[in-house]
Amino acid sequence: MSQTLPLLLSVVEQVDVLSIVDNSPTPTALSLVHHNLHYHHFPNNIGIAAAHNIGLRDLKAANCEYGILLDQDSSIDSDFAFRLSSLMVASRVENRPLVAIGPRIICSFTEKTVKPRVQREISVYDDLVCVTQIISSGMMIDLSKLEGIGFKDEALFIDGVDHEWCWRAKQQNLMVAIAEKVEMVHQLGDARRKFAGVTYKVGSPVRLYYQFRNILILSRRGYVPRYWKMRNLLCMPVRFFANAFLQTNRWQRVKFMCCGIIDGLLKRDGSFSQHW
Repeated sequence: MSQTLPLLLSVVEQVDVLSIVDNSPTPTALSLVHHNLHYHHFPNNIGIAAAHNIGLRDLKAANCEYGILLDQDSSIDSDFAFRLSSLMVASRVENRPLVAIGPRIICSFTEKTVKPRVQREISVYDDLVCVTQIISSGMMIDLSKLEGIGFKDEALFIDGVDHEWCWRAKQQNLMVAIAEKVEMVHQLGDARRKFAGVTYKVGSPVRLYYQFRNILILSRRGYVPRYWKMRNLLCMPVRFFANAFLQTNRWQRVKFMCCGIIDGLLKRDGSFSQHW
């Protein structure tokens, strides 16, 4: 909660409706004051996709035009929502098919701006960079277009949820963009490690189950970009080796990766606890 409270205190001053979805084992005592606050607690963890959908439905029920998704490990400025919404409004006035916009991400570990290695960014407008996908934290969505695209895919549970939704939006010729001049600090993974001169993210062992499984599930879908399929499928053996031999909790990591591969091949989705 110590990491989340500063974010909540900043958000509460910027939005009309605040929906908090808590996937932690015990409920959180909130001292926030807001005229339209929703708090949902799920001790068994319903996953990030379901959590997003609950929050988005809260906002739609309150007739909000736009909604922002934020993870607990992000940090935003006091005018974050205003700057993103201004770009959304301007795009709507100019009839641009913009459905979602996110900030430039600054990694909390390196304090550097995150730049995609494979995905090319194509600058289309002065302050907007058109991209294939953005991460969920910091993402502002035009809620009027949500029904046409659909809500987040709860079967994926976590990992790939944000990208999959963006790819569905792109399928309908809707635009996803990064705000060139808006930044947000975000924690990507739990730590950083180097292998063969390459720095990579390290997450918890159970996340490996969802990462490996969802790569195999998403790689079967026609609307998923080919470059994403090739990159992730080719990197799977390297990631398996790095987690099996170069990390702590090696056997636990191997177990989760193998379970993920099995379930991915068998097309089993949902949470890990449903199958193992």
